[in-house]
Amino acid sequence: MDAEQIRQLEPKLERFLGRFADCFARKDTRAHLGVYVRGQLSHLPEKSVEPIALEAGVAPRTLQEFLSQLKWDANRLRDRVQEIVRAEHAGAHAIGIFDETSDPKKGDKTPGVQKQWCGRLGKLENCMVTVHLGYAVDDFHCLLDGELFLPESWAADRGRCREAGIPETVAYRPKWQIALELYDRAIANGLQLDWLTFDEGYGGKPEFLRAVSGRQQNYVAEVPRSFTGWLKAPRVVTRPYHRGQRGRGRAIPRLASGSRPARRVEELRNDRALRDQPWQPWRVKDGEKGPLVWECRHTWITTKDENGLPGARLHLLIARHVLDREEVKFFVSNAPPQTGIGALLLVAFSRWRVERCFEDGKSEIGLDQYEGRRYLGLQRHLILSAVSYLFLARVRQEGGENQELTVCQLHTATAALVRSWWDSGRAACDRLLERTAAKIRHQQRRNAQARKSHTKTTRRKLRELGIRLTDLPRCTWGRT
Repeated sequence: MDAEQIRQLEPKLERFLGRFADCFARKDTRAHLGVYVRGQLSHLPEKSVEPIALEAGVAPRTLQEFLSQLKWDANRLRDRVQEIVRAEHAGAHAIGIFDETSDPKKGDKTPGVQKQWCGRLGKLENCMVTVHLGYAVDDFHCLLDGELFLPESWAADRGRCREAGIPETVAYRPKWQIALELYDRAIANGLQLDWLTFDEGYGGKPEFLRAVSGRQQNYVAEVPRSFTGWLKAPRVVTRPYHRGQRGRGRAIPRLASGSRPARRVEELRNDRALRDQPWQPWRVKDGEKGPLVWECRHTWITTKDENGLPGARLHLLIARHVLDREEVKFFVSNAPPQTGIGALLLVAFSRWRVERCFEDGKSEIGLDQYEGRRYLGLQRHLILSAVSYLFLARVRQEGGENQELTVCQLHTATAALVRSWWDSGRAACDRLLERTAAKIRHQQRRNAQARKSHTKTTRRKLRELGIRLTDLPRCTWGRT
């Protein structure tokens, strides 16, 4: 990337933001969209409302009102993001990814904040949790939607909710129900998802798996070791149910006498049918640290329905990392029987894409830096963050594979461009863009060297284990 290519980002951003113009009835309100997005794309270390406003020469209160009070259609803005992705970034084997992220917060005024599990810190901490739907296809990924998780203590205190501007219609819902709402909104906007994937926090909820299957949606779900089922479905019999001494009541199905109870997948892995099955190594993908190789065993598991009886018959994958065989993951899938194991593994190991979105979103555009006290402001911040990230993801994809630009490097370029808009002096701006382009080229060379070194180390470790990469099947979308 050179200085001229950085300059070309300016008209691209103008055209991109112009696609959201009809979400704002007033011209002066619409102008704040550019201020906020440019602030998120800028060099500022803190990207809450006040630093963005001060750097752009706008009164902080004005930008705060843009988030929390002024009339504009945030839902249409979100729908437009999804429409752009549907129209211009769709492709075969598109994957929707559910995940949540938590942001530590001080005080007790931020909507939804309380002491709860904070995945970012790995412990119980005062934080806010939001649930998101990510999208990945080929080398493109972005965030489509996000929603606040409202804890039960907040939902029970409607006075506290009113103070934060949380509508009466917003109540406590388990995170998996929020995820379903995000999915239904995306589908209503015409997005086609060939697959869904999610971690064990969602995969461990049988009612969630049934709801996804009920929507005729294929998924690959990581499940906890406590997930239960049968390798061989037990027999079900129907017996009359007696009510007191007055004849027979309705007949109900139940497990036949002597049937084995459902067992945890951690126990099922030691079942003879699986224990005698050889581990099949798969080359899942080639990442920044070289080939990613996992060993896998595959069978079928019958899960329990809502009545505790045999329900859906699912793929069961038990996978372990060849370089750390203590790292074992369990996956289930409702995909058709003829689906290849390689395809299931490709979906299962795609969750890093949404984690990448979170990492980039927090480190580059301030996804975690909302400091307001109003629910509407938070919802708008999440949507505007998705807009800012979508711009970077689009430019990255347009750059082509040869440039190997990362979102971080594109943000570096955009931040320099924004700074040149805010500063004065053409000569100084030209020097800034030249230095930035040189910095990005240096980062690319350094990343290429690091990737080459990591790949060499990984290949050496695999050879020491007697694993020949040329002999391994690659994960593809075919029926293998």
